[in-house]
Amino acid sequence: MRAVPDVSVVIPARDEADNIAPLLTDLHAALEGLVDYEVVVVDDGSVDATPDRLREGALEFPRLRSARHRAPSGQSASIWTGVRLARAPWIVMLDGDGQYDPADIPLLLRARDARRPDGPLLVCGDRGARRDPWVRRVSSRIANALRRRILRDGVPDAGCGLKLFPREAFLALPWFDHMHRFLPALFRTSGADVVSVPVKHRERRHGRSHYGVHDRLWPGIADVLGVLWLQRRGRRPERERGVSE
Repeated sequence: MRAVPDVSVVIPARDEADNIAPLLTDLHAALEGLVDYEVVVVDDGSVDATPDRLREGALEFPRLRSARHRAPSGQSASIWTGVRLARAPWIVMLDGDGQYDPADIPLLLRARDARRPDGPLLVCGDRGARRDPWVRRVSSRIANALRRRILRDGVPDAGCGLKLFPREAFLALPWFDHMHRFLPALFRTSGADVVSVPVKHRERRHGRSHYGVHDRLWPGIADVLGVLWLQRRGRRPERERGVSE
């Protein structure tokens, strides 16, 4: 691996001891020989054996780096920590629960290369068939419908945990709790292009989600209104007024 890899895979993880090792194995199989990469796992204050699994993983996978929050700080904070520590110019955001297949990462890379972006580009995964409990599917469907209607971000699945974006463009976005759920709207407001590609979604093998219907739906409604305010405040003058040179 070079001092500056091409891609950093950032993984937020909280109490995912049984999922981390299989996920690292899948990542290695998907990316080794395809692209120069590193993996940055941020342990969000786990109380299970996740830190032990990460220490063991570092011995088997030299591309793995990890950081730890001393107390749970949330998924958005974990992603921000990982992106800040990442060394590559491009970031793959990947949930640590194993429900996304790393074999789909090359699809995101090909979508990026096909666009040959001159400026920022966000590539979003789109889960066609979700493998979640019905309560989570229903709450996400409601939140997605509300988000699309109000924010008009142009993507079918803003909450997908598999995305590709430039590191510096992400770090320039306004940070707030739950901001990772609104990356398409935030990137669009900053002037970036946003595209979607179909990806697979797998059943959770071990453990359980730390976010239920009340953690997702009600804060999501308030966050949508906050992002709408950011959109209106952050519009680019040349886009609004048709400025040209």
